[in-house]
Amino acid sequence: MNIDDVKAEARKSCFAARAEAFKAGQGQAAEILADYLAAHRGKALSGYMAMRTEVDPMAAMAAHQGPVGVPVIVAKCQPLRFREWSVGCALVEGAFKALIPAEGAWIEPEVLIVPLVGFDARGYRLGYGGGFYDRTLAMLRAKRPTVAVGFAFAAQELPEVPIDAYDQKLDAIVTEQGLRLL
Repeated sequence: MNIDDVKAEARKSCFAARAEAFKAGQGQAAEILADYLAAHRGKALSGYMAMRTEVDPMAAMAAHQGPVGVPVIVAKCQPLRFREWSVGCALVEGAFKALIPAEGAWIEPEVLIVPLVGFDARGYRLGYGGGFYDRTLAMLRAKRPTVAVGFAFAAQELPEVPIDAYDQKLDAIVTEQGLRLL
């Protein structure tokens, strides 16, 4: 099996675990995330619009004191761009049916709330397979310190995420069970 096959198998088990955790609710996850992000007030933040069974960061995004953006996929194999978001802004369907602001300024985040399929104690994440966040984090980190916060259900933790040379580590992970700094 090659690394792509190993990652695909890991995704299957993580999607199932996430679906079960989603049914139980996210508990205090958004409040824990907002508390962590308070130390980053004033910095440009990227969140995301939760899809399907993803844990929802919207309350933490709304509480952030500073500009907030959401990811926009501009092209396959390219870093993400981030369009400014605010509570109640008009949204349209973007790539992969993710909601994005209909208009707004482009921002470059210093702190990113990163969705994921799975994660491990080392701080590696298993994404959806497009490499968008890995490319984006590599680009942003080449310019300046950039914080990546994985946001997930505790049930999405794997013993070890299969990684390759392109995978970017997280700086923290927030779940309904608490915060882990890495």
